[in-house]
Amino acid sequence: MQPPPDETRRDMAGDTQWSRPECQAWTGTLLLGTCLLYCARSSMPICTVSMSQDFGWNKKEAGIVLSSFFWGYCLTQVVGGHLGDRIGGEKVILLSASAWGSITAITPLLAHLSSAHLALMTSSRILMGLLQGVYFPALTSLLSQKVRESERAFTYSIVGAGSQFGTLLTGAVGSLLLEWYGWQSIFYFSGGLTLLWVWYVYRYLLSEKDLILALGVLAQGRPVSRHSRVPWRRLFRKPAVWAAIVSQLSAACSFFVLLSWLPTFFKETFPDAKGWIFNVVPWLVAIPASLFSGFLSDHLINQGYRAITVRKLMQGMGLGLSSVFALCLGHTSSFCESVVFASASIGLQTFNHSGISVNIQDLAPSCAGFLFGVANTAGALAGVVGVCLGGYLIETTGSWTCLFNLVAIISNVGLCTFLVFGQAQRVDLSSTHEDL
Repeated sequence: MQPPPDETRRDMAGDTQWSRPECQAWTGTLLLGTCLLYCARSSMPICTVSMSQDFGWNKKEAGIVLSSFFWGYCLTQVVGGHLGDRIGGEKVILLSASAWGSITAITPLLAHLSSAHLALMTSSRILMGLLQGVYFPALTSLLSQKVRESERAFTYSIVGAGSQFGTLLTGAVGSLLLEWYGWQSIFYFSGGLTLLWVWYVYRYLLSEKDLILALGVLAQGRPVSRHSRVPWRRLFRKPAVWAAIVSQLSAACSFFVLLSWLPTFFKETFPDAKGWIFNVVPWLVAIPASLFSGFLSDHLINQGYRAITVRKLMQGMGLGLSSVFALCLGHTSSFCESVVFASASIGLQTFNHSGISVNIQDLAPSCAGFLFGVANTAGALAGVVGVCLGGYLIETTGSWTCLFNLVAIISNVGLCTFLVFGQAQRVDLSSTHEDL
C-alpha cells in the first residue's frame, strides 16, 4: 500500500538538509540541550559527598548510586537511535527531555519518601539513565541527516561542547548552591532549566502537528522514514564497525569514570580546596578544546587529508594522550598539579567528538543513530562496570591510583583497536562503497 502524498512529502522534507539559518538555530538549541542534559546528569556526582553524609552511605553504596544511572542508560541507546532514524531525532530529544527534567526536579522529594534512601535514589538514577539514553543516538541520527558532510565534525563538536558547559555550570553554580542551600537545590536548578528549554523548543522550533504525528507513528508502529530498515548483517560483518564500537566503548567508559569520581577525589584528597575550582576548571578547559578539535578536524579534511587519518589523529589525542594525564593524577600530591592534570585529561577527551563520534556517521549515515546506539550501549555497560569497579578499588586499596590506572587501560585498549581496524568507508551501501 502506497503512503498518502502528504506523508511522502513529509518524508522527503525530513531528508533535506538544514539551510544555514536553520543549522545555526538548531546548533545553538542543541548545544543548550546537551548542556542541560549534563547539568541533570552531573547533579548526583556533585551531591554525592553531602548525600552520603546525610544518608550514611559508604564508598560501595555511593558507587552503586553513581553507577545505577548507566544501568538504565545502556538499555535505550539502540531504541533512541532507531527512533531518531524513523521519526526525527529532534522529536525524540524533546519528548525525553521533558521526562528527565521532571525526574530531576522531583529527586529531592523522592529521597524523602521513605527511609530506603539507597533504593529510591538508585531507582531514580536508573530511570534517569533510561530517559537520557536516547539523546546522543537521536542527536547523531539528526546531524547525519541534516548537516553537510564537510561540516559535521565542527557541528558535532559544538553541540558536544554542551557536555562540558553543563558540567561546568553544575560545578560552578552547583558548588555555590550546595554551600548556601544544600544539595536539594542543585536538582531543582537543573530540572527547572531543562523544563524551560523544553517549553522553548516546543514553542518556537517544533509544531504541535509534528509531535502528534510522531506520537501517532510510535503508537501504531508505522515507519515514516526510508532509514527505518537497518542492514544488520552488512554492518556487523565489517571490522571497521567493531573498531568503532570498541573505541566508543573505551571513550565513554573512561569519561564516565572520571565524571563520576573526580569530585569525590578532589573533595577527599584536598578537603580544604574550594569546590568551585576543581568542579569548574577542568570543564572550562574542555570547552575550547572541543571547539578546536572540531575546527581542526574539518580543516584538515578540507586541506586534502584522508578522513580516516584525521579520525585516528583525533582518537590518538582523545584516548591516548588524555590517558597519560589521567595516570599523572595518581602520582601527585599537589592540588595545583592535580587540577592541571585533570583539566588536560578532560580537555583532550573532547577530541573524541571529532574522532569516533563522527566516524560512525562516516561509516553509516543512513542509520547512524542505530549504530551509535549500539556503540554507546557498549560504552554504558562498560560505564556500569567501570564506575562500580572504581568504587570497589578505592574502598579496597584506599588509593586513588588504581582508579586512574583503570582509566588508562580502558582508553588504550580502545585506541589500539581503532588504530589497527578503523576505516572511514561507507558500509551501509549494498553496491558501490564511497571512500571518504
